[in-house]
Amino acid sequence: MTMLLLVRHGLTEMTGPVLAGWTPGVSLDDRGRAQVAALAARLAPLPLAAIVSSPLQRCAETADALAEGRSVKVETDDRFGEVHYGDWTGRPLKELAEEPLWRVVQSHPSAARFPGEDGESLAAAQHRAVTAVRDWNERIAAEHGPDALYAVCSHGDIIKAIVADALGLHLDQFQRIQADPASLTAIRYTETRPFAVRVNDTGGDVTALVPEPTAETAGGNGLRPGDAVPGGGA
Repeated sequence: MTMLLLVRHGLTEMTGPVLAGWTPGVSLDDRGRAQVAALAARLAPLPLAAIVSSPLQRCAETADALAEGRSVKVETDDRFGEVHYGDWTGRPLKELAEEPLWRVVQSHPSAARFPGEDGESLAAAQHRAVTAVRDWNERIAAEHGPDALYAVCSHGDIIKAIVADALGLHLDQFQRIQADPASLTAIRYTETRPFAVRVNDTGGDVTALVPEPTAETAGGNGLRPGDAVPGGGA
């Protein structure tokens, strides 16, 4: 019953007008630093077993903010890195919106492969990210028990792709999911299915995300940890 907290990095000067991708040296701006400081304060009550980050600077800075004051060291996993947008990297979105591929990315993203030698398909990006989640779930459960929480700092399209997988959605539906800067998305993984507990959460109390001990989760009501409660539960 590992709980994954997906955190998108805070704002940068490029966020919004430009597709930053793997552009090196893109750091949080003043708005982004304020966002992640507020998020770190909000997550302070949660006992994070691990904090994992994309290798890109804006995510590393976000992860460092989450780790401040904790005894947890930030670990890096390239599989949570941004989609390799190839020749689209660093270009203004209003310019990219005129490209024929833009409509494919919007309506048929499973068929989209970004141009250039290092261009990646969205399907491949989803596969590497979901594989990373499964690997980390096993590792966290083995090292910290089945009720542990851990955080991953990543990017909008990567987070949306992971959420689509958790919801059992085809990748062509992932554009229906939103992941704002410095947002929190929580997914609880069980043996039988994931549960999307929160998506694109940007404020409010998070203490309810602390998993109950597995024995108490069943609560003597005959339900297994992966069962969905008819009516929604208490």
